[in-house]
Amino acid sequence: MTKDELRAELERQAQRYKDVYGGEITTYAAQRDPERKAWRKKPSFLDQVFEKELEKIEKELKQDP
Repeated sequence: MTKDELRAELERQAQRYKDVYGGEITTYAAQRDPERKAWRKKPSFLDQVFEKELEKIEKELKQDP
C-alpha cells in the first residue's frame, strides 16, 4: 500500500465515520522524530575523583621545580 492509497483509505474511513456516526474528526500532523544527539557518558563518582586526583598531581608537579 502506497502513501497515497493509505491517505485515500483514511479519508474514506473518516468520511464514513462522519456520515454514519455524525462524529467530528480532528487530524493532527505527525510529530517529528527528535534529533539524535551525540552519546556522552555521564562521569561516575570514581571518574570525578580520578580527574580531581590528576589535577592535584599536575598542580604539585608545576609547583615543585
